[in-house]
Amino acid sequence: MYIIANLARVDIENRFDAIFDKYYGLLNAEYMVTVANVVGNSGKIAKAKPHLTQKITNELLKTENLATKSHLAQECKNIIVGHAISALEMYFDQIKNKEEVIAFVRRQLNNPRNATKVKAENFLKKFV
Repeated sequence: MYIIANLARVDIENRFDAIFDKYYGLLNAEYMVTVANVVGNSGKIAKAKPHLTQKITNELLKTENLATKSHLAQECKNIIVGHAISALEMYFDQIKNKEEVIAFVRRQLNNPRNATKVKAENFLKKFV
């Protein structure tokens, strides 16, 4: 995930665009680490590929509704949502529909994971 995200900035042939659905399809993976790496690297990709900003944002906004699985418990989802907030913060200036993102972040003020709640608070202080 890290390598693909880092290569996005030098991808002049838009090869990432061709694998976008496969890359973000990993949000449905069984293991938290895989999902967290996709989410956590999304900010880099959005910065490198501004034309994909809305598509990436749409994928990140889905993180609060991920299905729990044997290796993806509710606490894992809370961590992933925190990664989504951090990624969104990296490219918030590029997002056209900021209200949708702000609403997502506001919902995380009630997140049971303190670190995610703090990320939400800091995001809102910075952008609202």
